[in-house]
Amino acid sequence: MKLRTAMTFVLALGISGVAYAADPIIIKYSHVVADTTPKGQAALKFKEIAEKLLPGKVEVQVFPNSQLFGDGKEMEALLLGDVQILAPSLSKFSKYTKKLQVFDLPFLFDDINAVGRFQNSAKGRELFTSMEDKGIVGFGFIHNGMKQFSANVPLYTPADAKGLKFRIQASDVLEAQFKAVGANPQKIAFAEVYQALQSGVVDGAENPWANIYTKKFHEVQKFITESNHGVLDYMVIANAKWWNGLPADVKKGLSQAMEESIAFGNHVALTEDDDFRAKVIADKKAAVVQLSAAQKQQWRTAMKPVWAQFEGEIGKDLIDAALQANEKAAPAKKEEEAKSKHHSKK
Repeated sequence: MKLRTAMTFVLALGISGVAYAADPIIIKYSHVVADTTPKGQAALKFKEIAEKLLPGKVEVQVFPNSQLFGDGKEMEALLLGDVQILAPSLSKFSKYTKKLQVFDLPFLFDDINAVGRFQNSAKGRELFTSMEDKGIVGFGFIHNGMKQFSANVPLYTPADAKGLKFRIQASDVLEAQFKAVGANPQKIAFAEVYQALQSGVVDGAENPWANIYTKKFHEVQKFITESNHGVLDYMVIANAKWWNGLPADVKKGLSQAMEESIAFGNHVALTEDDDFRAKVIADKKAAVVQLSAAQKQQWRTAMKPVWAQFEGEIGKDLIDAALQANEKAAPAKKEEEAKSKHHSKK
């Protein structure tokens, strides 16, 4: 009888073990913005592709709008293993590497295409492994777009920003950026920005059109200056220990899902940026300020000393590579001009 009971117990353990092994790997993907933003759509696309490629093996749980962790706690949660995948703003990584501060430098990139060229360059891709010693592995960049200034007064020149309080992410570079024009930067979590603007805790902020519209910042700001002065992009990252411990087939499937979802998110960002801008204008709740070339140059001149201030931390090589990404469009432009001249002679 005792032998039979022992065998039953062992059999139960075996069945339990088989059932446990068959349970899907739970993957928590947390972020702080809306599902409708490029990052939000990329996260949902990752879930869709991963669960299709690995049916029954993985279950991806997406938590948008700081539902799981706010941007002040999410990195700590990742390192503790409480969440497996994040896509933080590039401004959030200065504690783990100073190199990513290159993306916060004001007026460094001419446009979002230049940003993409830099991110896809050898120097840009090196950044994925720049935090492995801290337990973080990177997979790709997701665009959210170029940033615009917003405030309750029109911002035409740097003098207009003097004395105003601006919400910033926790970034020393962004702090220096606003101090360069005599403004007062305030580090505030993204989830608290709307209320801070509404209540007057801060006078203004900087955001891409996607964030301005989806988080309704244009409803609590009277003016948005189309400055395109910086970029707000994200890096998709994972807990390195968790990632390296995954079975080979799961890792392969997730890598494919990551690659495809990031490409999807960037496609959304590039195609919808103008749509979000148009929606903000159509709502007629905030006036859009257009800068002349001379006015934009005033902003650039006032903020450019920030480059030299952080060159030692970031690395001159990275800053130079970013500037070169601006120039890569030049040969194509010259080729088009040559074709135009050729056709005009016919």
